[in-house]
Amino acid sequence: MLKVSVKWQKELFSNVEIDTTLPPYVFKCQLFDLTGVPPERQKIMIKGGLLKDDADWSKIDVKDGQKLMMMGTADEIVKAPEKELVFSEDLPEEEQAVAIGHSAGLLNLGNTCYMNSTVQCLHSVPELKSALTRYPPIRANGVDQSSHSLTIATQELFNELDKSAKPVSPVRFLMALRSKYPQFAQLHNGIYMQQDAEECWTQLLYCLSLALKFPGVSENAADTVKRLFAIGLVSRVHCAESGEEANETESVYSLKCHISQEVNHLHEGLKRGLKSELEKNSPSLGRTAIYTKDSSISELPRYLTVQFVRFFWKRETNQKAKILRKVDYPLELDVYNFCSSDLRKKLESPRQILRDEEGKKLGLKTNTKVSTSSDKMTDAEGPSHKDGDLSNSAMEEDREKQVTGVYDLIAVLTHKGRSADSGHYVAWVKQNNGKWVQFDDDNPTLQREEDITRLSGGGDWHMAYICMYKARVIDAPSNC
Repeated sequence: MLKVSVKWQKELFSNVEIDTTLPPYVFKCQLFDLTGVPPERQKIMIKGGLLKDDADWSKIDVKDGQKLMMMGTADEIVKAPEKELVFSEDLPEEEQAVAIGHSAGLLNLGNTCYMNSTVQCLHSVPELKSALTRYPPIRANGVDQSSHSLTIATQELFNELDKSAKPVSPVRFLMALRSKYPQFAQLHNGIYMQQDAEECWTQLLYCLSLALKFPGVSENAADTVKRLFAIGLVSRVHCAESGEEANETESVYSLKCHISQEVNHLHEGLKRGLKSELEKNSPSLGRTAIYTKDSSISELPRYLTVQFVRFFWKRETNQKAKILRKVDYPLELDVYNFCSSDLRKKLESPRQILRDEEGKKLGLKTNTKVSTSSDKMTDAEGPSHKDGDLSNSAMEEDREKQVTGVYDLIAVLTHKGRSADSGHYVAWVKQNNGKWVQFDDDNPTLQREEDITRLSGGGDWHMAYICMYKARVIDAPSNC
């Protein structure tokens, strides 16, 4: 047994034992305990070169009391974490919900997937959540009790979805929905029937449009639902037989994508949906006649809803049937060509600013005459915001934005199955971080963006029934 001293950096280790019956690697392990330098990093200088791990001590001229030189960098000492590690399941439930990155799922209470998918899509609209948080608990004049109860139930359910990491049971919301709209309480052989998600969507928005009008605010500004979702239409109604012609205006909450053998893409279906024939009484002819109705968009919403008209009444079987045809839809939808001439003129400047902003991102030259520093583009990233907390009042901010006619897909409600009175509804929602989540009742799962556009139909898989797009807006020009 030899004893040597080892010089490493500014330190000197004396009386280090060398067991010559063991390979030099063991000696290096001893030095690792002393210095923290791993054996593979150690360079020990001996006569004739460096000490190798498997060298033979008998062939190395090392003497008792000899001083050896070692070089090498020690591993950084692992420090204890400054904060104690906490696993996600040990966090309070509200913090767990934030850590997950998306809202909770909804329990299916018996053929309620139509309701769950509708709620998850509308829950993704932060401005709607913000308006609901300000809805007073005391019923205002002009709001009936059933509408008030459903609005309060929606407020509570949205809040619970944001704060819970576990699936939420929408019992109170379901009871309020069936109280307001008894058709959703239909029974067949003692079991609640499957319902139409589009009807649930429309009725819920109608109820909220009645309730979400705040005292002290002007009529136009107060109608939150109309401002967010309503589409203004101007129509030319013409009778070829009598020559009668009239202009009509109306407000709707969705555009219809009519599906036929010639429709392969959403744009084609929307074009068909804006043209229709109707039979009504002709004053000049003194009888009913066929009128054609050509519509165009006169006012655009912040959130554009599109319904694929997949269900129709089949006279032969006296029941609803489903159109399975594949109809593609884009992640980015431009509705400029569907707008009225007046609206197109209003959109020209915002659209130029939008093109300039996107051009800057690509390093292209921009039209500096139109684009100004006060006009900035707002992208439609993921829509979800926790607790509907929008600073500086979402309503005021929204009035300072200008739509461009360009929209980004943020939610898809799908139907799986061949029957309108059965099957299964699912919501696919884009989150604030840009990721997509499939909300299949109480089971949310992450999805790839490329999988979202594959929900276009053509088989028994999930196919788009409702698409919701968010407007790509710019800041309104400064008046100063």
